[in-house]
Amino acid sequence: MNIKLTKNIEEANCITHNGTFHCDEVFSTIMFSKLLPEVIVCRTSDLEKTNSDQYIYDVGGGELDHHQFGGNGERDNGVKYSSCGLVWKKFGKEIIKKYTEKDIDEIWKMIDKNLIQCIDAGDNGQIPDINVDYRLVQVASIISEFNPNWDEDIDPDVKFEEAVKLAETVFDNSMKSSISKMRAKSKVDMAINDSKDGIMTLEKFLPWKEFLLESDSSKAKLINFVIFPSNRGGYNIYTVPEKLGSFTSRKLFPKEWAGLKDKELQKVTTVETARFCHNKCFICAVDTKDDALKLAKIANNL
Repeated sequence: MNIKLTKNIEEANCITHNGTFHCDEVFSTIMFSKLLPEVIVCRTSDLEKTNSDQYIYDVGGGELDHHQFGGNGERDNGVKYSSCGLVWKKFGKEIIKKYTEKDIDEIWKMIDKNLIQCIDAGDNGQIPDINVDYRLVQVASIISEFNPNWDEDIDPDVKFEEAVKLAETVFDNSMKSSISKMRAKSKVDMAINDSKDGIMTLEKFLPWKEFLLESDSSKAKLINFVIFPSNRGGYNIYTVPEKLGSFTSRKLFPKEWAGLKDKELQKVTTVETARFCHNKCFICAVDTKDDALKLAKIANNL
């Protein structure tokens, strides 16, 4: 990790606020580490000795801060920018080019949607309150717990460095995952085109949900079941969610199959190698591809 902290603002090339740190400036710091050969961070609120060669974020009210009156803009979907989103908006595509030269715009959008927007929304108080008595744990709350506890005498900069190390792993994994997903897109598009009677078949597991649900293909809108080889052996059949992250499916397996296994499931379905139906009726497992197609067709025709 090419990040160092300093108390001397004049030797820093990156400046953010001191005191309690948050997810947005921690991830902003990681992004600068992908752009610069070395990041030297000074955490301070005294900006009198800053210069134009330094990147100042989440403090000072400038281009990469959002604490000024009215914030600093929002996306078309209403998610306001924090420093994280502002840094990503300005430098994200340049950062992606450090990893790959392909699909830059698509990867930028994917990471913005799947990581950056949640950080921005959390920092701006836009995460919905679901009125339950457990804590909704997000990357922001995990980062916040790196701050020194009230009964610890620890330099916050030391804990900031620890938080940044974790954030780097999360950011790198998100980048690698997004690049990997984009390599699958053309294969998923082809499978959508080859789908028949509301059933899509993949020759191997691919990250299909995002591309299927966002596809402009008229056939994509008709797909209710997806078949692919299981890493446990045999084949899985998944229902298609109504939207990404939803637990509501376009069509479920029959409720009479819920929770059944082996002979019980084989008896009710008449499919010889049927092995399992999830009690929520959104996954079935079978031994053979032919039987996977049989189960999917039965469910789709009900």
